Amino acid sequence: MEELRRRILQDGRAINEQVLLVDSFLNHQVDVKLMQEIGACFAARFADAGVTRVVTVESSGIAPAAMTALDMGLPMVILKKSASMILSDDTVQTEVFSFTKNAPYQLTLKRRFVHPGDRVLLIDDFLANGAAAFGAIRLIERCGAEVAGIGTVICKAFQPGLARLREAGYRVEPLAEITRMDEGVIEFADDNGV
Repeated sequence: MEELRRRILQDGRAINEQVLLVDSFLNHQVDVKLMQEIGACFAARFADAGVTRVVTVESSGIAPAAMTALDMGLPMVILKKSASMILSDDTVQTEVFSFTKNAPYQLTLKRRFVHPGDRVLLIDDFLANGAAAFGAIRLIERCGAEVAGIGTVICKAFQPGLARLREAGYRVEPLAEITRMDEGVIEFADDNGV
C-alpha cells in the first residue's frame, strides 16, 4: 500500500532497530481517512477467505480493524489486555509477553463474541515478534473458531513474528513490510505487492 509507505517515511520515526514511532497517524493520533483506505485494502485482500468476524487486540489495532469490519460488513471483537470485573463471565484468557512494555499481560476474550465455526480475520497495527498474534490465535481457537487470516498494518519482517506465523500455517498479509530499521533508517521489502 503505497500511501501507507509514504506516510511511514514522511511522518514515522525510526528511533532504533526496534522502535518505530507512527503515533502521528496510527496509534496516538489517528488519520481516519488512511485507516479507511487500510480497511478497504484488508477487505480486498481477504475477500476470498470466508471471514465471519474481525478481531483485534486493544488498543492500537482498533482503528484499522474497525474500518476493515465496516468495509466487510462484519462485527468486530476487541481482545482486552487488562483485567476487569465485568469481563469475568465466560471468558478465555492467555498470558502474552509485551516486548514494548517488557512485561506480561492477560489477553481476554468473552466466548459469546467468537463462536464455534467462525472464520476470524485478526487485524493488528504491528507485527514484530508475534506474541500478541499467537496469544489472540490461542483464544480464537479455544472458542472453536478458525483463524482465516492475519492482517497487519506494519510488519517488522526482520523480527521473527512473520516467519513464525507463516511456518505455523497462517496466512499473513502485511500492508507495509519493513526489512531493515535503524535510527533514521526505514527500508521496505520490494516484493510484497505494496
